[in-house]
Amino acid sequence: MHESTRATDRRQGRNRARTGADRVSRGRFIVVEGAEGVGKTTQVRRLASFLERAGLSIVLGREPGQTGVGEGIRELLLHRTRSPLPPRTELHLILAARAAYVAEIVEPALAAGKWVVSDRFDLSTFAYQGYGTGIDRERIAAMNHDVTSGLVPDLYLVLDLSVEEGRARREDEDRTWDRFETAGSAFLRRVRRGYVELAQARENAVLVPAGGTPGEVEERIRAEIARAFPRTFGDGV
Repeated sequence: MHESTRATDRRQGRNRARTGADRVSRGRFIVVEGAEGVGKTTQVRRLASFLERAGLSIVLGREPGQTGVGEGIRELLLHRTRSPLPPRTELHLILAARAAYVAEIVEPALAAGKWVVSDRFDLSTFAYQGYGTGIDRERIAAMNHDVTSGLVPDLYLVLDLSVEEGRARREDEDRTWDRFETAGSAFLRRVRRGYVELAQARENAVLVPAGGTPGEVEERIRAEIARAFPRTFGDGV
């Protein structure tokens, strides 16, 4: 076989491999956000189950956490009680966890055509560290863009509930509260206002009333999923 023939065969092989890879469409990234007591964790699990029943391949994630680095940072952020974390230290820890989360979990899943359903992502940082703590939001945006390489979720579902209702729900749970759950009402009201403003300002975000039963909230979320992804759920949910 002549060298030119072998080179042609190699090029054709690469083209066939590339065509095969292109058949795997990129997955979708859905984030469930909200302040304390809105029912995020419950709805994330329900949404993941619903999408799996629809025949989609799902990766369930959470922030901070999911990776070795992220879980260590999560423990430090949520349960450090000996001394307060300076706000900028807290911000840098959250972003470090996010960098690992995106690189190790989210991007590989999306590239493989899977749908990622995440309990929190970057809106939490703007709401808690921006609106809540007072760190400049443009500074947060620049730092966040760096650690995520500009990754933007396809859809944010922002669950909204009054601070009083959220606190009442937490009081019904038999467990120890974390640092953010024990923050004062004024802080949590700033966080909630942040979420509302962020959701209203972004085309890929929707504010979902979180009052009522878990089943009622789930129905609202399914309706938003159908609107956001009509090609997948053209016949409704």
